[in-house]
Amino acid sequence: MEEVKLAEIIGNNITRLRKMMNMTQLELAEKLGYSDKSVSKWEQGNGIPDVRTLVQLAECFNVSVDDLIHEHVEKPVMPKRTKTVRRLIIILLSVGLCWLVAVVCFAFGEFFGKRIDENFGYMWLAFLYAVPASSIVVLVFSCIWKYRVARIVSISVLIWSALACVYLTVFVCGANFWLIFLVGIPLQILALFFFVWWKRTNGKK
Repeated sequence: MEEVKLAEIIGNNITRLRKMMNMTQLELAEKLGYSDKSVSKWEQGNGIPDVRTLVQLAECFNVSVDDLIHEHVEKPVMPKRTKTVRRLIIILLSVGLCWLVAVVCFAFGEFFGKRIDENFGYMWLAFLYAVPASSIVVLVFSCIWKYRVARIVSISVLIWSALACVYLTVFVCGANFWLIFLVGIPLQILALFFFVWWKRTNGKK
C-alpha cells in the first residue's frame, strides 16, 4: 500500500513539475532517454522510476529528489496560452519603458540643448539607442523563459543596431566610419554558432 501511495505522489510531482516547465511527456522522455509511455506510466502512478532516473528528473526540474518523493500541496497550473500572453505583456511593457526613456531624453535634450546651442540637434539619436536597449530587454526575458527564436532575433538586432548607433554617433561628429559594420559579420556568425552549439549541448542532456 505504501508503494502505491509513493508511486502516486511521485507521479503527481512529475506531472506538476513537467507542466510548470511547459514540457510535453515526449519532450521529458527524450531528455531522460525513455519513451513517452514510460513517463505516462509514472504520472499515472503505475510505476516508480529507479533511483538513477529520479536523480535525472530532479536535475531536469531543478529540484531535489526529496521534492519528488514527498507530497506537495497542488497549486493551480496556469494555462500555457495565458502564461504566454502575460509574458508578452511584460516584454512589451519593458520595451515600452525603454522608448519612454528615449522620448524623455529627446524632449529634454531638444529643450535644454537648443537653449545652449542653436545648432544642437543630435537628440534624435536617443530613439536609435532605444533599439539595442530594447533588444537587451527581449534577450534577457527570452533567456529566462527559454524562447530560442526570440534569443536569436534579439541578439542579431542588438549587434547591428549597436553598430548603427556607433556609426551614426561618429557620423554626426563629422566622420564616416562605415567599415565598423564589417565587425557585425563575425559577431553574427559567432552568435549563430553559439546558439546552435547551445541547442545541441542541451539536447544531449
